Amino acid sequence: MKSWFTPRTLLVIAGIAVLVFLVWRFSNIVAYLLIASVLSLIGRPLVQLLGRIRIGKWRIPVTIRALVTLLVIWGAIFGFFRVFIPLVASEAQDLSHVDTNKIITQLEDPIQRVETWYSELNVGEGGDESLRETLQKRLRDLLSINVITDLIATVVSILGNIAWAIFAISFITFFLLREERLLLSYVVTLLPKEKEEAFRHAISSIVHLLRRYFIGIMLQMTGIMTLVTLGMTIVGVGFRHGLVIGLMAAVLNIIPYLGPWIGAALGILLGAASHLDMEFTTQLLPLMGYMLIVFIITQLTDNMVFQPVIFGTSVYAHPIEIFIVIMMAGSLAGIVGMILAIPTYTVIRVFAKEFFNNFRVVQKLTDKL
Repeated sequence: MKSWFTPRTLLVIAGIAVLVFLVWRFSNIVAYLLIASVLSLIGRPLVQLLGRIRIGKWRIPVTIRALVTLLVIWGAIFGFFRVFIPLVASEAQDLSHVDTNKIITQLEDPIQRVETWYSELNVGEGGDESLRETLQKRLRDLLSINVITDLIATVVSILGNIAWAIFAISFITFFLLREERLLLSYVVTLLPKEKEEAFRHAISSIVHLLRRYFIGIMLQMTGIMTLVTLGMTIVGVGFRHGLVIGLMAAVLNIIPYLGPWIGAALGILLGAASHLDMEFTTQLLPLMGYMLIVFIITQLTDNMVFQPVIFGTSVYAHPIEIFIVIMMAGSLAGIVGMILAIPTYTVIRVFAKEFFNNFRVVQKLTDKL
């Protein structure tokens, strides 16, 4: 019987262990590489588009194309923050000045009914605070400006790290844009010669699928932000408030399954908090209902239009597969795991198809790739 513990096998295991240790030890550098790789995937179509421009026999050098693409990427990112950060800061400032007594006054009748029902059940006897006092305290904590100032202080304290991260990511992204197969040329040197062609083919497929996926995610976020902003403006929340709510809903939608619900709940709370001058029963409550309808329409559009395009035609996976993978990733690594589940699953499927296609389960899971 052939032993598995050959010198070659032990060497491979040792190499994998060293690689895992290096990834853990230099996790920040790995993060920079991953972010730069994603940015280069998104920016590659622009580099190729600029490469088609000709003036006579002259074509734009690849170095200039890569630099222009990098500037466009960072311009879009900084432009995004330049537009939305002041809006979010203004919204946070408005919320910090919300009169919690006014909210409680608006909810006086519902609170009284809940307290009556609560006391009839004889639950929590002997408590020092009434439901009204507890709710008022929680609202004051939630809308406190201290939360905002603490967040700003934290951001300021890590500005040095952010500046270095921007420089490192920009440097790596530039060379990945200029030399498309730069990382691949180093990685293949670690593989046996007979596996090199299969590995190159797998990487080519992964790049194609992930580029479609990440561009699709950006389009999905843009679509959700647009629908929510328009909907909130139409129902009377106002364009400025609607834009902030739309941005929040789009960002939270990245979290699979749970994100849309969290975004809707926070969006309705934010919209209601900015219109406390309305009479609760006849004006504010109907407005919250209209806001809920906007989120329902947006979610249905996302489920029936955006997600089938992104998950169905970009990574070629069945919704049941996606659901199971996301739930497993969420149980292992929480929200971060849920966000990274689909790209990671895509990479695993491609490599499985290329190197383990003799297994029937692999053939079934990768038949659409």
